[in-house]
Amino acid sequence: MAKVKLKDVAQARSGDKGNSSDISLFAPNKQLFEVLKKEVTAEKVKEHFSGIVFGDVYRYEVPNVLALKFLCLEALGGGAPSSLRLDNLGKCFGGNLLRMEIEIIDEILDSLKVKDQ
Repeated sequence: MAKVKLKDVAQARSGDKGNSSDISLFAPNKQLFEVLKKEVTAEKVKEHFSGIVFGDVYRYEVPNVLALKFLCLEALGGGAPSSLRLDNLGKCFGGNLLRMEIEIIDEILDSLKVKDQ
C-alpha cells in the first residue's frame, strides 16, 4: 500500500457559481475509479478544504465518465462581487484537491506506472 497525491493518478476540473465551488475528479480507468470512490469522500474533501469551505460538501458519482463531482457550499467568501479574498474563484479548487493524498495498493500503481516520490 502506498500513499500518493491525487495529481499523480487523476485529473480534475473545477469552477464556481456564486458562493459555491464544484470540482470534478476523473479516474483514468475503472479500477482507480473504485479506489477514488472509497478514498475521496465528501468528509475527506471537507477536511482537505478546512478553513476555506464553511458549508456542506456533497459528492455525486458519475460512473459513465469515471468521475466524482463535489459541490462545496460557502466556499468563496460570498462570491466574486462580495468577497475580500484575493482569489475568490473556484477554478483553483481542482488543483488544490489534487494535492490530497490517498492510499492505493501497489498493483494498481504498477498498472498506472506511477512511481513513488
